[in-house]
Amino acid sequence: MDYTRIDANIFDCTNCPTRCDGQSKLNYQFENDVEFAEIQEAVVRDEINLRNDYKAIKTTEAGYPDVAIYLNDKLHRYLEVKAQRRTFMIVEKLLPQAKLKPSETLALNLSDLERYFKIEEETGVPTSIVWVLMNRPCIVAAEQKKFYYQTTTELKKIYLEYQDKRRFRRKSGEGDVVDGVHKGVTVNYHFSLNELIEWKI
Repeated sequence: MDYTRIDANIFDCTNCPTRCDGQSKLNYQFENDVEFAEIQEAVVRDEINLRNDYKAIKTTEAGYPDVAIYLNDKLHRYLEVKAQRRTFMIVEKLLPQAKLKPSETLALNLSDLERYFKIEEETGVPTSIVWVLMNRPCIVAAEQKKFYYQTTTELKKIYLEYQDKRRFRRKSGEGDVVDGVHKGVTVNYHFSLNELIEWKI
């Protein structure tokens, strides 16, 4: 697959002319986020299926990454797709030891991350995560999106290096509860765009 290393710009958010909203509205629309993520997952599957010898299908195993990729009819890799439309503007204040700036920061549900580590270890099937990035003017032009990728093997190295320094539990907010069940993600782990690879779709 055609992955190219990025040269992500790191901006001083205090001087940004199109500064993102730094105040959490405690409004996290879980169902809307899921719908948006499923659309991006379909985009990724379709892109992979355009390539010779590769076949991407939605996984059916509970708790497994979103997509199973086959190469010449043999299971080649699992792929999780995460859509990111919010910026963690106060990451430097809340996680000063994370060595992250808002413009470069991406998040992932901590329990998902740890589960993917375990799945790769138990199955021996390589696993990767793709973030779809939108609504971050310093990185992505308006109305556009970019795709960033990394293997869980590399992400685990970062996780072991920083451990709890990049872990954050947010407050629950409107939209987290669906039909009486709390489904919104409240504990996230954070990575830098400079630790990922841009996937040119």
